Amino acid sequence: METQRILMRSLAVVFIASVIWTITVSAQPPQKVRSPCCTAVSTVEFTDPIISFRKQEKSLSCVMALIFKTERGEFCYDPRQPWVQEKVKQFIAQKNKTRPPRHH
Repeated sequence: METQRILMRSLAVVFIASVIWTITVSAQPPQKVRSPCCTAVSTVEFTDPIISFRKQEKSLSCVMALIFKTERGEFCYDPRQPWVQEKVKQFIAQKNKTRPPRHH
């Protein structure tokens, strides 16, 4: 009976530790692009103004990523995140607004 109680407590500690580790890993700050490509992406939302962006396709050690260029550098994000897709839409809309009208 005592052995079972110790085992249950140990499992509870392992479970809690794994939950804390998972939360910590998913809340990592954005990974700066290192040559030649992104090898990991962040899912943490940011507020820095975007200068430009580009898409990176998956290949060998490179992961699929959307790379946002800001004043602090280029950072790798998961393109499947809804907030990332929204940032791209907002950036494109802002660029279209600031572009002078074309004369035909």
